[in-house]
Amino acid sequence: MFCSNCGKPIDERAVICVHCGCQIKDLQVLSGKSWLVTLLLCVFLGSVSAHRFYTGYIGIGILQIITFGGFGIWWLIDLIMILCRNYKTRCGDYLI
Repeated sequence: MFCSNCGKPIDERAVICVHCGCQIKDLQVLSGKSWLVTLLLCVFLGSVSAHRFYTGYIGIGILQIITFGGFGIWWLIDLIMILCRNYKTRCGDYLI
């Protein structure tokens, strides 16, 4: 069996990948990351993509810094997704 997030081999009984830390089973789990903190980081520090780093999207966060939040468009889309509660962490877990 392989992790759907990182692709590395894992034990068939595993619930969490030992390589990337993401959940394996199709259980709907809350991430432990706060929706309000994510929203505030996006509003006040969205230009440096602090909300992306907070939710585990390091690579996209660096790309957003280089492009100044996708010239504002990427930041706006993230803000709308967070407000609609459609934004998830890198592992696909829901914000609490």
